[in-house]
Amino acid sequence: MNILMVLTSHDQLGHTGLKTGFWLEELAAPYYVFKDAGARIVLASPQGGQPPLDPKSNEPAFQTAETHRFEADAEATAQLAQTVRLDSVAVGEFDAVFYPGGHGPLWDLAEDPASIRLIEGFVAADKPVGLVCHAPGVLRHVKAPDGRPLAQGKQVTGFANTEEDAVGLSQIVPFLVEDMLKAQGGQYSRGADWGVHVVADGLLITGQNPASSADTARRLLAELGAPPAQD
Repeated sequence: MNILMVLTSHDQLGHTGLKTGFWLEELAAPYYVFKDAGARIVLASPQGGQPPLDPKSNEPAFQTAETHRFEADAEATAQLAQTVRLDSVAVGEFDAVFYPGGHGPLWDLAEDPASIRLIEGFVAADKPVGLVCHAPGVLRHVKAPDGRPLAQGKQVTGFANTEEDAVGLSQIVPFLVEDMLKAQGGQYSRGADWGVHVVADGLLITGQNPASSADTARRLLAELGAPPAQD
């Protein structure tokens, strides 16, 4: 079982002068769901190499057992430092793709032709696509095989407008994930702010926020027919 995880290469939070990137929990929690189930994981990003970490995601309030495990895992951190270029990967090499969030993807992956082609390729090949938190924003220009927006008519979720308001970035991000999914014709649903909420509609599996990361990954494994990891 081969799973591709796609991370952002974007590190600027609009014009604020602050840094952004990927959200650590949204990488670490799914990474170990997949690894503990026996998957081979490849990490990719638009520019390759070390992707930028949103520094806020590594503050004590946002650290978890999985983030600590990841940072102490020499193999995982070495893999993160050497992500492959996104335009070098092929759908045929993988069984599924998973996109962690963080604000970075709203600037680069949402507009990246290689990412758009990749997701369209996974769907066309009947392979599942998982996205969590801000990562459903990368569906902005992705089309279904019939040419309609991939999200159109699909049950989807993603970072809620109220959650974006709560972190004070609604006027900074290039677009709001919830609004975009609705505009695409997605049947958007949400749970409580910061609570676990995962939606699966065929091959498309989305999670609302960082707390939903592990369950989104587990749902993707279930779509693959993979048995859960043994404790």
